[in-house]
Amino acid sequence: MAAAAAPAVPPPPPPASGSGRLPSRVLELVFSYLELSDLRSCGLVCKHWHRCLHGDENNDVWRSLCLRTVSEEALRTDVLCNLPTYKAKMRAFQHGFSSNDCSRNVYIKKNGFTLHRNPIAQSTDGARTKIGFSEGRHAWEVWWEGPLGTVAVIGIATKRAPMQCQGYVALLGSDDQSWGWNLVDNNLLHNGEVNGSFPQCNNAPKYQIGERIRVILDMEDKTLAFERGYEFLGVAFRGLPKTCLYPAVSAVYGNTEVTLVYLGKPLDG
Repeated sequence: MAAAAAPAVPPPPPPASGSGRLPSRVLELVFSYLELSDLRSCGLVCKHWHRCLHGDENNDVWRSLCLRTVSEEALRTDVLCNLPTYKAKMRAFQHGFSSNDCSRNVYIKKNGFTLHRNPIAQSTDGARTKIGFSEGRHAWEVWWEGPLGTVAVIGIATKRAPMQCQGYVALLGSDDQSWGWNLVDNNLLHNGEVNGSFPQCNNAPKYQIGERIRVILDMEDKTLAFERGYEFLGVAFRGLPKTCLYPAVSAVYGNTEVTLVYLGKPLDG
C-alpha cells in the first residue's frame, strides 16, 4: 500500500522590506530631503512610515521642508505666531493667497501670506486662496495692516466670483457666488444685499487695524462664523452651498495690506 503523501508545506513569508525596518531617525533623515508631494506618497507606504512622518509635527522632516519653502520673513516675524509646529506653518503656506487668482491691482508679498493693494483709483480688488474647501471644518485668521477705507470685506467665494470691479464697493457679497462681512460698517453681504448687522449686539465695536479676526467655515453644517480675540461672535451665514468655497478678501484703500493665515481645524474640533 502506498504511503500517504506528506502535507504540503506553505512557502515562507517574504522578508520584510529593509526600508520598513529602518529606525525612525534614519527615515527622518531620508524624508527630510523630499518635497511635499513625495512625502504624501511615503505616508501611504506603511504604518511605520506614516508614524514617522506624522507622529511629530516638529520633527526634522517638517522642519527641513518648512525652512526650504516658507519665506524667512514669515518665519522671523509674528505672522505665524499662532502656529506652534513646522508642519502647521507649512500647511498654512500651502493655503495662502494665490498670485494667479487675484485682481491685477494687487500682488502677494514674498512672505506668501500678505496681499498688497496698489493705489489704483475707482477700483475694488480682491484675492482668493490657493486651496478651497468642499468638506470638513476649517479656520483661518485675517487682519488688515493698513487703513480700511470705505469698504473692507472678509469672507468666502466660489471660483466663479469676480476679484475686481469698478468703483469702491463690497466686492465680496456682491453676487450669489460670495459671502462677506464688511469690517467698516459691520454689514453682512450676499447676493448684492445686506443681510443685517454683525455681530448682533448693541454698539458692536469697530474693527481696529492689526486686530486678528478668526473665520470658521463648517462645510458639514454649511455655516460661516467669526471670532474676535477668541470671543465667538456667532454664525454669520447659514445654508452655504455644497461646492468648493475659498477664503477671500476685498479691499479698496491704496497701499493697504491684508494678511491671511490658515490655521487648520477649529480649536473646538
